[in-house]
Order: sequence, then C-alpha cells, then structure tokens
Amino acid sequence: QVQLVESGGGLVQAGGSLRLSCAASGRTSSTYRMGWFRQAPGKQREFVASINWSGGGTNYADPVKGRFTMSRDNAKKTVTLQMNSLKPEDTAVYYCAAAQLGGSYEYWGQGTQVTVSS
Repeated sequence: QVQLVESGGGLVQAGGSLRLSCAASGRTSSTYRMGWFRQAPGKQREFVASINWSGGGTNYADPVKGRFTMSRDNAKKTVTLQMNSLKPEDTAVYYCAAAQLGGSYEYWGQGTQVTVSS
C-alpha cells in the first residue's frame, strides 16, 4: 500500500505564496504519476497539476498556469506544489494523489486546507 500525507497548507493573504508538500511512504514507486487536486466549498474536486515519473512532463489547469509549479524528488519520495500570486478563489482543500503506470489515480492523501483572504 501507498500512503500520502500533505502538509504546508494555511492562511495567506491574496498575492502571497505557499508551498505544499506531499510525502509518500509504503510500497511506493518512482514510476507513479503524481497529481494535485483541490476541492473548494460547494464545488466538486478539480484537477490542479500533474507530473510524470521523470519530472520532465507537467500539466496545469488553466486557472493556475503561470502561478503554480509542481515538482517531485523521487529520492526523497516527495512532491511539491509551489503556489504564487494566490487568489481568494484558490481557497480549497488540496489533495495529493498517485497513479500507477498506465492507470488512474488510486492513492490519495487526506488533504490540507489552503485559505486565501482578500
């Protein structure tokens, strides 16, 4: 099994920055595709960003392009999401997820709250 634990969430003013981290443990694999998702109050969970096993391929949702950056360190078994120029609409619970090679996202963290005040 794989366990994912997010950290780094908190309260920040609009225009500020936060860095979220996701620590993996258990039967992990560096080939997993990693993703970040978020769920705001009253909304469905939405895709934020993803990165492939090598870290050479990333994808970002349109609302966060140019502001968020995802990276991974396979040796440390960590994934990060650097969030800059935060907006109130970024307020949500952010989840880390992992997908096996060729599969869908199977493992999920508990989530970490990000609140952006105006």
